[in-house]
Amino acid sequence: MTGSRKLYVKSFGCQMNVYDSQRMADTLAPEGYVETGSPEDADLIILNTCHIREKAAEKVYSELGRMRVLKEAGKAEGRDVRIAVAGCVAQAEGAEIVRRAPAVDLVVGSQNYHRLPELLARAARDGKAVDTEFPLDDKFDRLAAPSAAATRARGVAAFVTVQEGCDKFCTFCVVPYTRGAEISRPVTKIVDEVTRLVDAGVREVTLIGQNVNAYHGEGPDGRTWSLARLLERLAAAGIGRLRYTTSHPGDMGDDLIAAHRDLPALMPQLHLPIQSGSDRILAAMNRRHSRADYLALVERLFAARPDLALTSDFIVGFPGETEADFAATMSLVEEIGFSGAFSFKYSPRPGTPGAEMTDQIDEAVKSERLQRLQRAIDQSQADFNWRCVGRTVSVLFERLGRHSGQIVGRSPYLQPVQIEAPTSLIGEIAPVTITDVATNSLFGALTQQPVFAGSGA
Repeated sequence: MTGSRKLYVKSFGCQMNVYDSQRMADTLAPEGYVETGSPEDADLIILNTCHIREKAAEKVYSELGRMRVLKEAGKAEGRDVRIAVAGCVAQAEGAEIVRRAPAVDLVVGSQNYHRLPELLARAARDGKAVDTEFPLDDKFDRLAAPSAAATRARGVAAFVTVQEGCDKFCTFCVVPYTRGAEISRPVTKIVDEVTRLVDAGVREVTLIGQNVNAYHGEGPDGRTWSLARLLERLAAAGIGRLRYTTSHPGDMGDDLIAAHRDLPALMPQLHLPIQSGSDRILAAMNRRHSRADYLALVERLFAARPDLALTSDFIVGFPGETEADFAATMSLVEEIGFSGAFSFKYSPRPGTPGAEMTDQIDEAVKSERLQRLQRAIDQSQADFNWRCVGRTVSVLFERLGRHSGQIVGRSPYLQPVQIEAPTSLIGEIAPVTITDVATNSLFGALTQQPVFAGSGA
C-alpha cells in the first residue's frame, strides 16, 4: 500500500451511480486513497457520469473545465492531480473525452471501474488511458469490499446493485447502449454483501438495477432465482427494510406481487415507471404494455398490498405527442393518485430511435406541458402526505435535524419525517404518529401504539 492520497468522486444521475461511486472508492482504498468531500485538495478527481438526460455530455465537459483549473492549481503547488471520467458518458464518448478535454487522464466505462488501479498505472506510464470495452470478467468479483468503518460512515441505508443493463430498448433510452445487455449477479454474492452491510449497522437495503425486476441470478441451488425469491432470502438474513428500483411493468411477475403481500420487510412503496398515459405514445416508445395493462397491474398490486404507494416516471413531449396524448397522461396521474413522480421533457439521445423521429415537439410546448404535469404530480403527492396525518408509521432514523433536539428519518414511503427525540434513536426503527405536513417532509411524535398494518416495523 502506498502513502495516503485524497480521492474526490462526484456522482451524476441515478442511485446506481451512487453505488458505483462508493465501490470505486472501496476499490481504490487499498491503493492508499482516502475520500475527501472537496475537489480542491484531491489528488484524484473522478466524475461518475450519467447519460440519461438532455445535454448530459455537455454538462460533463463544463464540469471538466472547472476540474482543469484545479489540476493546474495543484501543479503550481507541486501536486500531480489526476482527472478520471467514469460511467455512462465515458462509455458513450470514449476517447472523444480526452480529445475535447486534454486535462483528463483516464476514461473508464461503466463496466470497467474494477480496473481503476491498473488503469491509473497505465495512465501514469502512457500519459492517458481509455477503457470502455464490455469485459468478459465480472467486475463484481474483483471489487474490494468496503471496510466496516466506511459502511458506517455512509449511513444506515444502502444501495446494492443486483442487476445491470436492459434488453427493453425503449426508443427514448440510451441505457442498453451504455450499460449493455441485462446481467444479474449470483444470489450468494448479493447475500454476502447484504450480510456485511447488516453486520456494519445498515438497517435498510435498496436493491438496484436498470431493470431490477428482470433479475434472474443463479441461486445457490444452481437454478435461476427471480427477484421475489432473492427478496425472500434477504428478508431471512435479518435486514430490517427492503426496497427495489427501478422496475418495468412487464416484469412484475405473480411471485413478486405476492412478495409485496407476504414480506413485512419489503416496504409498501414501489417505483413503477409508465412514461405516458397514451397508448399511442407508449407504442411509439416501445414500452410493450398499454395503459390498460398498467392499470390492471396496479389493481393487482393494491389487492396484494392495500397500503401500497406508487411513484412513477413520466416523459412529456415525446415525438408526435398531441394534446390528447398529454391529456391521457394527466388523467392517469389523477386516476392512480401517485405518492410522487419524476417528470421530464423528452430530449433526443444520440443513437436512439427517438432521436431520428421527424415529429419532434417544440420546446415551448414541452415546457408548458411539463409545468402542468408537475403541478398535478405535486398536488397528488401533497394529497398523499396529508392522508398520512394521524397514522402511526415506522420510521428509520438516519441523521440529526437542522434544529437542536431534532432527528430525521424516513417513513416506509420514503418521506422525510422530523421529530424531537434523542440522538440515540439514529439507526433505529421506531413508531411515529404523523401530526403535520410541510412541503417536503412530515412531522410527528414518538408513540408506543402499534404501527398500522404493513408499515414495515
